[in-house]
Amino acid sequence: MLESLWSRRAVLVSGKGGVGKTTVSAALALAAARTGRPVLLVELSPDEGGPSALASLVGAKEAGPRVVPVAPNLSFVRLSAQEGHRLFLEETLPVKWLAEAALRSRALRRFLEAGPALKEMGLLFQMLALLRRKHPDGRAVHPLAVVDLPATGHALALATLPRSILSLMPGGPVGRAVREGLDLLQDPSRTGVVLTTLPEPLPVSETLALVEELKDVGLPLSAAVLNRMPEDPFTPESRAALERLLETHGPHRGQRALERLERAREARRRLAAGTPVPQWGMPELALTGMALVERLSELLVSPLEGAAVPSGQEATP
Repeated sequence: MLESLWSRRAVLVSGKGGVGKTTVSAALALAAARTGRPVLLVELSPDEGGPSALASLVGAKEAGPRVVPVAPNLSFVRLSAQEGHRLFLEETLPVKWLAEAALRSRALRRFLEAGPALKEMGLLFQMLALLRRKHPDGRAVHPLAVVDLPATGHALALATLPRSILSLMPGGPVGRAVREGLDLLQDPSRTGVVLTTLPEPLPVSETLALVEELKDVGLPLSAAVLNRMPEDPFTPESRAALERLLETHGPHRGQRALERLERAREARRRLAAGTPVPQWGMPELALTGMALVERLSELLVSPLEGAAVPSGQEATP
């Protein structure tokens, strides 16, 4: 399954706040880089000047529109609407200095920053420009981009706002650039969305609702991740024996842990029934920050039984 995901040009990681989406994004990118692929980890943040949790998870020394290497085969960049606008003007105006002069215009900058559709266009165009980069021999500089989206709404905005621009400007350089971006995002052979959630009722319900919204805007769902899955040491037989023991002797202080395991099992069943794609269970680990990302990426590359593997499948060495 991972090989299929890595064959895309862009993997968009989305999910509600607090589910560990940024950690999963970093772990996926590092796992792909460990297989020898050049990977670009992309942050799409509504606060382009604020601190970057994603940069700290991979050890990036800076978080800005310039691509910086952070590990073997792994680079990091934070998309900037202003940088995307600059690249677009450089491509469409006859000489580079005209683009620089245009962006120095306060009126033009205010116009580009005023509408959310224009901001999204700038972010989308910078991502397109990065994916277009090639080595002299024709190979892509960034054959795979793992994009950490800030919230579920931005996954939808990337697809819906370009449509709004196309309705106003179907032709010309703006229309061509937006159509190229929309074609990329909606092509399941080049783009895949990975939804991240927690093994609890409410987060899974929100994720299932987002699955339907992704269908409406044409974004291809590739996988779902149940993050922080509790360890389940029981076989069906031992679990049944434990339940009989509890019925005989009454509640035990471990009852809450057993109830959490049951909620996780039910969340896995609901997610599997509501999504037509593979799902992974990412284990709950007593680690944080870069150490957690490192360990999760190791499990993705060489999964252990019951951890970071597609649900319902046995782990392979």
